[in-house]
Amino acid sequence: MPRRHTRRYERSTIGGEEVAAFVPASLPPSDPPVLLDGPLAARLRAAELALVRLELAGEMVPSLDWFIYAFVRKEAVVSSQIEGTQATLVDLLTFEAQADTETDKAPNADVEEVCNHLDALAWSRSQLADPQGLPLSMRLLGETHRRLMRGVRGDDKLPGEVRRSQNWIGGSRPGNAAYVPPPPHVLSDVLGAFEKYIHADDSLPPLVRAGLLHVQFETIHPYLDGNGRIGRLLVTLLLEHWHLLTKPLMYLSLFFKRHRDEYYRRLNAVRVDGDWEGWLDFFLDGVATMADEAVASARELFALVAVDRERVLAHGGVSLFAVRLFELLPRHPIVTVASVMALVETTKPTAGRAIELLVAAGVLAETTGKKRDRSYVYRGYLDRLRVGTELEGALHR
Repeated sequence: MPRRHTRRYERSTIGGEEVAAFVPASLPPSDPPVLLDGPLAARLRAAELALVRLELAGEMVPSLDWFIYAFVRKEAVVSSQIEGTQATLVDLLTFEAQADTETDKAPNADVEEVCNHLDALAWSRSQLADPQGLPLSMRLLGETHRRLMRGVRGDDKLPGEVRRSQNWIGGSRPGNAAYVPPPPHVLSDVLGAFEKYIHADDSLPPLVRAGLLHVQFETIHPYLDGNGRIGRLLVTLLLEHWHLLTKPLMYLSLFFKRHRDEYYRRLNAVRVDGDWEGWLDFFLDGVATMADEAVASARELFALVAVDRERVLAHGGVSLFAVRLFELLPRHPIVTVASVMALVETTKPTAGRAIELLVAAGVLAETTGKKRDRSYVYRGYLDRLRVGTELEGALHR
């Protein structure tokens, strides 16, 4: 493993203690440059091919919209969970089912964080798609961060603004922290270099550059809160910006959640030893793994929907409204009578009968056990989609 110059330290006194803040060297790594040969080159080819397969899968599926709907929400939930949010995919979908008909329905604090993530991603992608929109830049990331933190935990920590005070990771103060990011007075320079590298003419493959930029962003930690979520969202935006994917179909949060200790070990090895190759091996493995899992999941979900469609059509007494409702379930896997009335534009009795038909066909299942205000779940679909979104311990904020 090559050892290379990766940083300098800015020393200061905070609260009577000497603190050494880490200031990373600019990208790309140098002295020596990143070596893409042998196993790492093979890892890169595997990741690139996995993204090609995922892009093709996105083009071949019958309904790309609900494919994107499903995976965007799963990523929003997992990325928020990593930061300690106690909301599940079911929580989010249940709120959305209620919000379909209750316009004044407010989410609880945890679900609101996930909703903010969805809004932040949608807004940033719309900017990149608009010729008059913001380019991929710190300004765009700042506005994305503002939307991410609006009205939730951390909204008192300068949403959308680069921090003006020292932050730290681990420990109770900078003096005993596990890691101290760059001090505020150098952020203008390091973020300027970070943004310049996004648009630099670099011979390194785009997928490798995305991996480098993720680490650099996490190392700089430019905001007082929400850095992890923006750093993971950055990878999604870079894949689209560099045309590796045309839609937001692949996310790494679940891979980082599964391998959190390794993730932190690899980040630290870059900072301490300059082991960019070790990080890239891990990162590219994550890209290939999650892209292939997304392809497999898409196939499984579409196969399930095809089988269930046949079951619904073959069920005695099936109605047009029941069929219409079934076709909407992949984008609305949790429904109520009120939400079905809005979705298929019909009366309460007709909506109730459509639900009853899908329950009888074994597609929907009632989950509340109530006599009123019942919710119904497309269980087979949701059980497959929710894999990996269960609550567990959190990573850093």
